[in-house]
Amino acid sequence: MAISFANKQFPSATILIAVRWYVAYKLSYRDIEELLEERGIDVDHATIHRWVLEYSPQLEAVFRTRKKPVSSSWRMDETYLKVKGKWQYLYRAVDKYGATIDFMLSKKRDEPGARAFFNKAIDQHGLPKNVVIDKSGSNAAALNSINWQILVLGLYGRLIEIRQIKYLNNIVEQSHRAIKWKMRTALGFKSNEGAEATIAGVELWQMLRKGQLKNAGDMTLRERI
Repeated sequence: MAISFANKQFPSATILIAVRWYVAYKLSYRDIEELLEERGIDVDHATIHRWVLEYSPQLEAVFRTRKKPVSSSWRMDETYLKVKGKWQYLYRAVDKYGATIDFMLSKKRDEPGARAFFNKAIDQHGLPKNVVIDKSGSNAAALNSINWQILVLGLYGRLIEIRQIKYLNNIVEQSHRAIKWKMRTALGFKSNEGAEATIAGVELWQMLRKGQLKNAGDMTLRERI
């Protein structure tokens, strides 16, 4: 998947550094506008916002093609994010070592939403051996639904062990912090598109920091952004 910077007024290096600053640090679009101005680059904060919307999802999609495998022992949890003045739910999972598995924003916290998240994660990483969740009935119902498909339809060949052990989920609960502070910096997200793009960028940067990129000795996404 190629990322195009055709017909852009600014060079790709400027665009990528602005996107990186926004998703990696506690900076607003106006903060980044000022930082670029200090470096002789005159760009409006609204333009930086458009860059984040356009390029964060693309960069995260490219990263997925070069993402390292994760452990088959998952920890899954959801957290609350304010989007357009209303609370939505960010489903996230990490493995037992803290490596990010996947994430998904959902308007509802229910069994279909949790199942959609698990299907997304399984499509990327394959079937886990076990998943640690909280006491949420919807998360357990989603995993039971997937296990039913495995049992009845003969998919994958083994069932997922469901474990509801609070202390084992601390690692994923703590990893919510990066997106939480970005939401606070942004004073809540103004649109679903903006929330999803920002989440993609923040999660991408966290995965790069964790060393989850294959062939990191090559020209990597981290070097580019």
